[in-house]
Amino acid sequence: MSDKATLEINGEKYEFPLVKGTENETAINLKSLRAVTGGVITLDPGYKNTGSCESAITFLDGEKGVLRYRGYPIEELAEKANFLEVSYLVIFGELPTKKELIKFEKTIKSYTMLNEEMKDILDGFPKNAHPMGILSSLTGALTAFNPKSVDINNEEDVYQAICKTMAKIPTIAAWAHSKNLGKPMNYPHDDFDFIENILQMMFTNRNERYTTNKVVAEALDNLLILHVDHEQNCSTSTVRIVGSSHAGLFASISAGVSALWGPLHGGANQAVIEMLEEIIADGGDVEKFINKAKDKNDPFRLMGFGHRVYKNFDPRALIIKKSADAVLKELDVNEPTLKVAKHLEEVALNDPYFVDRKLFPNVDFYSGIIYRALGIPVEMFTVMFAIGRLPGWIAQWREMRLRKEPIGRPRQLYIGETKRAFKTFEKR
Repeated sequence: MSDKATLEINGEKYEFPLVKGTENETAINLKSLRAVTGGVITLDPGYKNTGSCESAITFLDGEKGVLRYRGYPIEELAEKANFLEVSYLVIFGELPTKKELIKFEKTIKSYTMLNEEMKDILDGFPKNAHPMGILSSLTGALTAFNPKSVDINNEEDVYQAICKTMAKIPTIAAWAHSKNLGKPMNYPHDDFDFIENILQMMFTNRNERYTTNKVVAEALDNLLILHVDHEQNCSTSTVRIVGSSHAGLFASISAGVSALWGPLHGGANQAVIEMLEEIIADGGDVEKFINKAKDKNDPFRLMGFGHRVYKNFDPRALIIKKSADAVLKELDVNEPTLKVAKHLEEVALNDPYFVDRKLFPNVDFYSGIIYRALGIPVEMFTVMFAIGRLPGWIAQWREMRLRKEPIGRPRQLYIGETKRAFKTFEKR
């Protein structure tokens, strides 16, 4: 294969270099296109065929159902590592030594408390404020309490900023949850690890002592690992493009939270529960909705089945299904939506219509089931997603800054009016 691509425009031929990734992906480097052609650009709405950057963080092959962080298969990481180990790997490029992990955990724990004035900001939100709105706003507000900009060339500065971000976002998330329920805010405790602190801040009352349920803690740890990074999705690209202006880490993460909030991105597991509730409200006839999903003339579609990236199967779903089964068995939850979910899962895994089309349950289907079983309200589902995606956003921000990538500035194809004369009020 040639190492160049030829593009012909109006009889003129232009050559552009081909670039190969380490997994043999091929890209045409069009960086000089506009300059050499006198203004021609590419048009690719949604950037479905456009690589915005080179990245060493995540490899995803949707056709083969492959997901790797820094070269490590997601299956191995979920089985053998915990969330903070995976976070360190994704952010810094290598699995931590025991000494590095202890330091990482200890430094994060030292930053988990929020400034008490953050409570004043939180009090200003109405009780029915969406937790994602609170998370985005308070993450942005962290900039005011940490005004010093991070020197990207100072490793210690960057390390401390990363640990602060990893520490404070879960506390904000737990406070948003408490605000939503009208409960007092819980504080993090040194007695608990990262996952235990999230659970105790969200689920204990002030007069209770938190006791760790290992099955629940392991399920949440797994869920967060599976959501750590997913290459250049909407929120990750947002973090990179905001950070490309040299905006700080908190501001860039806040922008990522807002992007994740959109129902086409982070709201998929919430849509699963809403679909299950719709089935129950209609009488609970699962077969009726299965048939509706099969009817190409019916607008109804099953949420949480298939994936726009994974054309074969979602590797994360195979992992989290085990956690979902373990949680349901452990908690013995008698909840109508979960019964419907299990029925749908059984049909989808065995019905030739779904099997032939590879419409298997995806990670959003199982994460919605787990969150519902734990008693987490649907408004908090995307917040939990954000906690998991946090190290990925940090890693992408750090990589972009260290690579000294230019400020993001997409082009456009103008389709508006051509030049016209201004009209006075009398002529309008």
